[in-house]
This record gives sequence, C-alpha cells and structure tokens, in this order.
Amino acid sequence: MTSTVQAHAIQGERVTLPVRIRDAAVASAMFAVPARAAQAVIAYSGLTVAEPLPGRAICSLAFVRYADGDLGPYHEFAVAFLVRPPGAPASGLLGGLRGIGAFIHWLPVNQEFTLEAGRTIWGFPKEIADMPMDLSARVKRCAVRFGGRTAIELAVKPGVPMPGSTAAPKVDAYSCLDGVTRRTPWTLTPSDVRTRPGGAKVVLGDHPVAEELRGLGLDRARALSTSSVGHLQMVFEGAEEVRP
Repeated sequence: MTSTVQAHAIQGERVTLPVRIRDAAVASAMFAVPARAAQAVIAYSGLTVAEPLPGRAICSLAFVRYADGDLGPYHEFAVAFLVRPPGAPASGLLGGLRGIGAFIHWLPVNQEFTLEAGRTIWGFPKEIADMPMDLSARVKRCAVRFGGRTAIELAVKPGVPMPGSTAAPKVDAYSCLDGVTRRTPWTLTPSDVRTRPGGAKVVLGDHPVAEELRGLGLDRARALSTSSVGHLQMVFEGAEEVRP
C-alpha cells in the first residue's frame, strides 16, 4: 500500500484531508443481481463481489445532493457493488457480508471542481453529466443525461421513518481508475432516514453503463429496498492503493 497525501491542489484551491461533507440528502435503491454478471462488470478492478446468498450480488443505485461540504455544492449519481475485502475468502450464506466494502463503478457529477477532486484524490470514476434532481418531493427523482440523451432515471418512493442512531457507520469505498485500485475509509452520520421494501422505478437509456445495468436486469428487477436520508454528514479519508 502507498501512504496517503494529506493535501491536494484542486483548480488553485487547497483541499485538506479528511474531506468533510456537512450536509447532503440521498435517495437509494438496492437490488439483488446475478453474481456472475456483476463480477464481469467489475472485473477490471481485480475485486470480487460479495454474495450474501450464493449466486447473488448486491448493486446499489443512489443519487445525492451535496448542499454544504469541502468540495462545494453539487449533484452526484452512483452505481456501486458490494465487494469482499481484497484477499478475503468466500464465506457462504450471509457470512459474505463480514467486512464488506462498496466498489464505486460509476459516479457522474454536475460540477467540475468535484470532478477533478474526486479523480485526483480518491480515483473515483467521476464524469460530467446533466443531472436534474428532486429530493424535496414525496417521490425522490433523478435523471442522468449526456448531451440531452438520458442514461438513467431513478425514482424512489417514500418509506417509513427509522429510529435514529448515535453510531456513525464506517465503510470502505473502493475505486479503480487508470488501472489503479484504491480503498478510501468513509464515515457516515445520517438523520431523517426512511426505508421500505421495494419502492424503486428504474428507466434505462442508451449510455454504455445503462447497457451494463440492463444486462444485470435492473430495468425489470424489483428493488430489495429503498431509502432516503434527509440529512447526511460524511467524512472521506485519504485513499490507499490496494492490490486485490
């Protein structure tokens, strides 16, 4: 592993680690997809999808409105897969969730500063897209478009309120850019959380990532669960290179 750099120059500004997000809102949906197909999608990373049940992997779709943070305000859409830590053996039924991480496969954003910061600091696969988003309505909606062509649309229906927690979940976020796989420790502090089974509608366009998601069956699958977070704080540490 390589040591992390504690400060980066991004478009003439100094970004110091850890990067803090003081307020964001999120809507997301999780799907069970064929593990073999999911593994083919992320093969370039060298990582292995987790299988909570044999033959099934977990794909997450999420959209985020960043209102206040070290990288400024912006919109983001994420396609992620749950993965085993590098070197961890397969562990069968449900045990495959132990030490699990999230591999970020696709991460379009709508602002140039966070694009450069994300790619430079963590190796996140960010690209610029038009991203109309509504997280204030009863049904949360987001679309990702390139040159007027829709790649994906996601709608998340409201869930039931969940009890608050004083614990701040920690997750390892993995990324792979230019052939380098990295791990980024990530801490989340959510409030105003709602969740439910099902509740997602996915419409896919003709972007290459949309074709991958169609190959996973996401245009016809029922979500395992959907959730929304009214207020989310996050802390991103520096990224370390890993060798899967």
